[in-house]
Amino acid sequence: MKNLNDICFIIQARLDSKRLPGKMLLPFAGSTLFDIAVDKLVNSEVVPNSNIFLSLYDEELIKQGIKYPVNIFYRTAHSVTEAKTPREVSEWGWKLDYEYFITLNACAPLLSIETIENFVKHFIGSPHKSLFSVHRTRNFYWNEDKEMITKYPGSLDTKLVNETYSGAHVLYAGSMVDMSNNVYLGDFTENYPELFTVEEKETFDVDFEWQFKVAEILYNNRNKFLG
Repeated sequence: MKNLNDICFIIQARLDSKRLPGKMLLPFAGSTLFDIAVDKLVNSEVVPNSNIFLSLYDEELIKQGIKYPVNIFYRTAHSVTEAKTPREVSEWGWKLDYEYFITLNACAPLLSIETIENFVKHFIGSPHKSLFSVHRTRNFYWNEDKEMITKYPGSLDTKLVNETYSGAHVLYAGSMVDMSNNVYLGDFTENYPELFTVEEKETFDVDFEWQFKVAEILYNNRNKFLG
């Protein structure tokens, strides 16, 4: 059982996106992707505001971030433009005095507060030191040598295919000691990280302009599409 006070909650954002520059602060459904993500953590009944850190470098993001009752972690230029390793990209992993971290992907506006809180509660109660959000799916997959990974059931009916899991890339949890040693979530053996299943409909990720537009439509109609 982990102590909530030993966990920091991170939203890491930058404006220098290669595929959709400035997407964090572009107008989105009367708000921005950045503000929607921060609001969810701030309004959570589980996450303490004092444990929330916005990991930022761009002045525009910092000006927006200081409006919230949270902490600002000031990233270096190196972490934004040149960094390659987990320790370099996520400097907070060895500079903040916490035992664990949970990070939220700000590019997934459809993720619900309830799912975030369920993830947090599960991690607190888990004996494992890292947790990775995934989708549960049934489909046909092949490796790079075109060898089938999933067992062929003798039919194209995907309901008969064995379940597999794929990264949802919306929520991550891990050890600060691991991060400081350039290990983000583990060695990806069993339960390192442990897998946490989330609904795929909540995890639409915005990278490109077309995804930004589709996500805005889905977000504006989320009660209809996601209810």
